[in-house]
Amino acid sequence: MTLYFDPEEALGEDRDAFRGRWEDRLWLNVPGAFYGGETDTCRTGRISAPQHVLYGGEYLTEYVYRQPRNPAEAARLVEAADCDPFLGYGCDGDVRWTPEAVREWWRDRDRITYYLSGQDWDGIDWAEQGVAAAVRDYTSYIAGDLAADLRIYLYWLEEGRSPTPDDRLPGL
Repeated sequence: MTLYFDPEEALGEDRDAFRGRWEDRLWLNVPGAFYGGETDTCRTGRISAPQHVLYGGEYLTEYVYRQPRNPAEAARLVEAADCDPFLGYGCDGDVRWTPEAVREWWRDRDRITYYLSGQDWDGIDWAEQGVAAAVRDYTSYIAGDLAADLRIYLYWLEEGRSPTPDDRLPGL
């Protein structure tokens, strides 16, 4: 049993939908293979991947708040990327994130929770997409399971393989 899902194997030809640039990624993206950069603001990402995509930043562009854990979830992110007319999603995070950068992101997570709590998500006309509930989910994820997921991701980055349940995970 492995703990880290490597989306590389699930992408195949679907990699063409990911043309986003690392330099353009939104700071709200959780560390991992996928991220949103200069995406559209048409609110299509949550239609395809509601458990993974949110909207934020100055122009309410799309970003990935939860990385996929299996091929079906990765396929949803592929669909979200494919629907983005700006082709602003990226999938090269695994070669871009460093352990130091992941730890820095984690140390700065209060910036994200502050941003999420400072918006009137219920007042935005996005009720049909459950944005307010997803914001609460992201906030809860940061306070809960994200630390364990990032430790698994750090192991992946440092060792080049998924940890097993018997492996000791690095600290954040």
